[in-house]
Amino acid sequence: MSLSQETVIAVKKTIPSVGKNAEKITTRMYEILFSKYPETKPLFANAQGDQHKKLAGAIAAFAANIDNLGALSAAVEKMANTHVLTKVKPEHYPMVADALITAMGDVLGDDFTDEYKQAWIEAYTFLANILMQREKELYSQQNS
Repeated sequence: MSLSQETVIAVKKTIPSVGKNAEKITTRMYEILFSKYPETKPLFANAQGDQHKKLAGAIAAFAANIDNLGALSAAVEKMANTHVLTKVKPEHYPMVADALITAMGDVLGDDFTDEYKQAWIEAYTFLANILMQREKELYSQQNS
């Protein structure tokens, strides 16, 4: 599976506004995530205080490299390993998606059009599937 060209173009169009507001988006995302899905809070028990900054950087890097995902392979591997250590499961991804997309809408307002929202949903789902597949492999290595 690959991303549609329309999605790639739409996500790239959001780079200036997402990049400028990335930390606001991720700060808001964690507020939404922990209030709406309190069961996710323990997953971040050992996260550093600048976790929102790290995620902001990852989102910006993903948007910038959405048409060259190979450039993100080391970051994806690190993220997958961290997720396995903290016991992230596939059922957590929709919760994060909801919080992230809602936060983008809250922070970007009218700039986060339906086109951009749909593009980010597709892009997030694409990346989440890559992560879940790698995490599945890592979990199975632990259990063998």
